[in-house]
Amino acid sequence: MNFLAHIFLSNNDNQITIGNFIADGIRGKRYKKYPINIQKGILLHRQIDTFTDAHPTVRISTKRLHKNYGHYSGVIVDILYDHFLAKNWSHYSEVPLPDYIDNFYDLLEDNFETLPIRIQKMMPHMIADNWLLSYAKIEGIQKVLNGMNKRTQNISGMNTATSELKAFYTEFETEFTSFFEELRTFTKLKLKDIEIQLNDEN
Repeated sequence: MNFLAHIFLSNNDNQITIGNFIADGIRGKRYKKYPINIQKGILLHRQIDTFTDAHPTVRISTKRLHKNYGHYSGVIVDILYDHFLAKNWSHYSEVPLPDYIDNFYDLLEDNFETLPIRIQKMMPHMIADNWLLSYAKIEGIQKVLNGMNKRTQNISGMNTATSELKAFYTEFETEFTSFFEELRTFTKLKLKDIEIQLNDEN
C-alpha cells in the first residue's frame, strides 16, 4: 500500500502513524532506536506490505499490469489503490479528507526531528504539492506516476499506467474495495500481536 493507506491504517495513533509513514527507510533492527509506539508503526507497516504482496486479490490487479510494467506492477497497484481510498474517503472516515491530510502534515511538522533525513527532505515537496489530496484525482495519480518513472530513469514506463487505470477502472476499484476490508481487519488484529511482541522484547 502507498502513503495514504499506511497513514489511515495506523489506528488514529500519532506515534504509530509516524512509524508507519517512515518505515520504508528503517532497515532491519534499527526500528528499536525509536519510542515504542513508533516501533509499532514500523512493524505494522512491514506486516501490511507482506499481507498486501501475498494477497490473491492484489495479485489479480498486478497481473493486469505485469505485461507492460513487470516487477513495477506492485508499485503501481499501491498507488492506484491509494487513489480509490482517497476517492471514496467518506466511506472510511467521518473526517473530511482535506482536514485529515492537514492534520497529518501538522503531525509531521511537529515531529520533524524524529523523521529520517530522507523524509525530512521529501516532506516540503509533499506538503507544497499536497500529494495525498491529489491522489483523489486521476490527474494527481498521473503526476505521482510521472515522478516515479523519473526515479527509475524512465525505465519503468509507469507514467503510462493511467491508461490501464482508465481502461479497467471498475475492476481495479472492485478489487481495492474487497481487499481493503480484509486489510483493515488484518491490521487491527496484527497490532495486538505487535504489542505482545514488543512487550516481550522490552
